[in-house]
Amino acid sequence: MVSTTILNALNVRVVGSGDKYVVFAHGFGTDQSAWQRILQYFTPYYRVILYDLVCAGSVNPDYFDFRRYTTLDAYVDDLLNILDALGVNRCAYVGHSVSAMIGILASIRRPELFSKLVLIGASPRFLNDRDYHGGFEQEEIEKVFSAMEANYEAWVHGFAPLAVGADVPTAVREFSRTLFNMRPDISLFVSRAVFNSDLRGVLGLVRVPCWIIQTAKDVSVPASVANYLRDHLGGRNTVVILETEGHLPHLSAPGLLARKLRHALAP
Repeated sequence: MVSTTILNALNVRVVGSGDKYVVFAHGFGTDQSAWQRILQYFTPYYRVILYDLVCAGSVNPDYFDFRRYTTLDAYVDDLLNILDALGVNRCAYVGHSVSAMIGILASIRRPELFSKLVLIGASPRFLNDRDYHGGFEQEEIEKVFSAMEANYEAWVHGFAPLAVGADVPTAVREFSRTLFNMRPDISLFVSRAVFNSDLRGVLGLVRVPCWIIQTAKDVSVPASVANYLRDHLGGRNTVVILETEGHLPHLSAPGLLARKLRHALAP
């Protein structure tokens, strides 16, 4: 996707005022609307860059190239192309879930672009390994893929409350809405790509300071993964545990998350 069209294709918006840029990049199953409850805390102080991942339901599915988006590298290309098209030469980056890992890869490729990374619910590998607890066995993941393939609607109804974790019905409804907006075949394809990725080997190449924000209980990412990231990322790293549950604190506990983000983004 050439940079001249990417701003329109991925619904790029720049909102707010201030001298500094910050990117808010959403995770799997959502779109940029996932940040709407916390934007008010940042737009008076930053120029906030928002965009939709190409797999999001808010993007024309014709833009999703199944041959290209087999790894996270193509998503990194999209992010860097957006920043170049906007003329941004320095920014902070807030990434949720898979976008946290996209930010990590982007900072390795272009470290001068990023002042710091804030990684929410990040995981370099979701599958367990001999010396690593990612949270899932291969057989469990295959069952998830089978459920998505067999009846996507039923899978969403079961997955959304689990992922949100906390008892916040509005957050479950919102996450369900954006999951349903995704085309099921794209959703399954992206899930496979994410769950089969393993970025542990490149973490040491990161030189940008990282804030790792993790909820106290997350069905998708064990708390131990935050400490793993802190110990293996190459820069200066800080772990912040949010006293709430779930994988989507920007939907379920926006005020709490915003306070921690303000602190993380401070100079």
